[in-house]
Amino acid sequence: MATTLPYRDINVHASASHYAFTSPSSPTAPTLVVERPSGDLRLNDGSLLGAKRVSSIAGILGIIRLRLDKYIIVITKAQPMGRLKGHMVYRVVATEFLPLRERPLHDPDEDTYLDLLKSLLRNGPMYFSYSYDITNSFQRQAQSDAAVPLWKRADDRFFWNKFIQSDLIDLRNGGSHTGGGRLQGREQPGVDSYILPVMFGMLRITATKLKSTPFTFALITRRSRHRAGTRYFSRGMDELGHVSNYNETEQIVILNDRSSDFGGFSAGQGMANGDLGSSAGREAQVLSYVQTRGSVPVYWAEVNTLRYTPKLQIRGVETAIAAARRHFDEQIQIYGDNYLVNLVNQKGREQQVKEAYEQMIRVLVSSSNEETKRDPLTEEKFHTLDAKKKSKEIDRLHYVYFDFHSETKGLRWHRAQLLLDEMSDALQAQQYFRGVDMPGDPNGTLEVRNLQRSVVRTNCMDCLDRTNVVQSMLALWTLNRMLADLGILEHGEAASDDPAFALLFRNVWADNADVVSRSYSGTGALKTDFTRTGKRTRAGMVQDLSNSITRYFRNNFADGPRQDGFDLFLGAYLPSATSVGSSYLFVDRRPIMIQAVPYVLGASVFFIFVAVFTRRLPESTIWPLRIMMCSFMALSAWCFRFIVNNGMLYVNWPKLNTPTYAMEGYQEAIASASKDKIIGQWVGKHERGASTSRLSYLEEGKKRIE
Repeated sequence: MATTLPYRDINVHASASHYAFTSPSSPTAPTLVVERPSGDLRLNDGSLLGAKRVSSIAGILGIIRLRLDKYIIVITKAQPMGRLKGHMVYRVVATEFLPLRERPLHDPDEDTYLDLLKSLLRNGPMYFSYSYDITNSFQRQAQSDAAVPLWKRADDRFFWNKFIQSDLIDLRNGGSHTGGGRLQGREQPGVDSYILPVMFGMLRITATKLKSTPFTFALITRRSRHRAGTRYFSRGMDELGHVSNYNETEQIVILNDRSSDFGGFSAGQGMANGDLGSSAGREAQVLSYVQTRGSVPVYWAEVNTLRYTPKLQIRGVETAIAAARRHFDEQIQIYGDNYLVNLVNQKGREQQVKEAYEQMIRVLVSSSNEETKRDPLTEEKFHTLDAKKKSKEIDRLHYVYFDFHSETKGLRWHRAQLLLDEMSDALQAQQYFRGVDMPGDPNGTLEVRNLQRSVVRTNCMDCLDRTNVVQSMLALWTLNRMLADLGILEHGEAASDDPAFALLFRNVWADNADVVSRSYSGTGALKTDFTRTGKRTRAGMVQDLSNSITRYFRNNFADGPRQDGFDLFLGAYLPSATSVGSSYLFVDRRPIMIQAVPYVLGASVFFIFVAVFTRRLPESTIWPLRIMMCSFMALSAWCFRFIVNNGMLYVNWPKLNTPTYAMEGYQEAIASASKDKIIGQWVGKHERGASTSRLSYLEEGKKRIE
């Protein structure tokens, strides 16, 4: 049975009453019609008259309802990124919003919603393929039914545009978006080819060689759509067991695949004629290795107050047990045994996170067995924790703590290899996926020769910098094993012995670190000089300092709108059409005096610079200038002190799903500011005695639990 794949080419026809989508390469395919302005969907046999062709698109990203209107988001430009077993993978480069109203209504909130979505789509790295399930690893693909439509095979965690595809999915399943209910309850298989799954993350595909043996090297990182967000506004775990910054990274080696360049068409092309898609008649082989990363699965948060180090909050472990069990049950079901590598510091503020994680594992597994290894450098070099006897599925958790900070400080990054030595037995048993082409299979199905039996789940505080260093080391260790099993490397040889390939490998993993970090923290990753060069450098430390400063400003003053963009696109917030035009959501409702303080500070600093750098006339009197400078210096010092002491009032919080701790902190900061001897009386009057009167925009966001 032939696989139902998304259309590679779609024409958009527009009229005052509808949008129509057709595929010129499939003239017998039904036309997808979106009625205007209702948004009802239906399929039509043949083309519709009266509509004018306005553009050709690469695919339909989805349909989203905002405050005043529905919008069809279409992919207008896609960049080819390379081929995996002949399947071309594309990156979303440009999108367009098609409003359903012929004459769009304007509203400040509607315009802000559109700006948030456009910013997310412009900056977010999104990828798709018309014939390859980019959301699933090769191992999961080999175990799935290739005859099922592509969107139904997609991994729900990484089907990034699933929420905005819900109208099309409802139409396909005979739901409520079927032209006023005329076809409700009747499935519409013709919609399958209009549903295009998109992945958010990182992808690199490179043709390379080692010891004169050519192969394709690829790295794919898939970011989960559940609990997606920014660094300080999305931490820990939610009630459903979804953790923040969860990413699955798959390292792929494809041997004897001559269709990996840009000239092929799709997997299976030519296979029916006896061509295996291989080099010199040899079978094509795919080897892949999967790792995961994700925030510590307890309830915790870091509260921005404009301090460089945010305030850490951890709720009791007991309250998070049910959610943590859901999280690990899913992980074990998908990957098998989980080796939980924890890299947070064992001292200082991070110690609380470490202890909460270990307490959680003790509760979950049966009669935990613990072992601590010490050396002269640290009292807890390694700390392992697992079940003494496996009596239930969750006993397949194996906790490994590594004191990454103590072991690698002083630029001794080579000591991170100690973790590989500690985990050598587990890595040997873990294996990796290996499959070969099945001759004559039109779907390019792989015959499984070996399966990966477990996964390493790595975390630090952010799951960015330390995590990527360790993941790249594990990936290189496994890659050496893969290439040795293929006969490319001899016993004792390493892929890093080849300077050209070592440079490629390090840079691909450093690029991965930067992409994951930008999506979460707003800047490139730290410590990438070690990943790129294999050693820590002074220049890398300077770059890390620059990134850390940039992170501070972005996390405090720019991540609120970014978080709103994630929540809006992923359906964590549903815009309301009530009170249109009367209660704007994004208006700054802080007291005027609170808003004015940063401007007064800026003006004071400006006048001080003018006084310092402006030339004086010889006969001019100096004491008025000194009085002015002293006055502005005193004023700027007071403004700076006020902002620092009331930092909660100046963080750019998310407006849609504002965290509870932000609302509580706002109330406390307003109460504190109202007691200020200089402006307190105006803050109090402005609030008219009600501490919550300025929180209306904080309370409008209603979180949707799917």
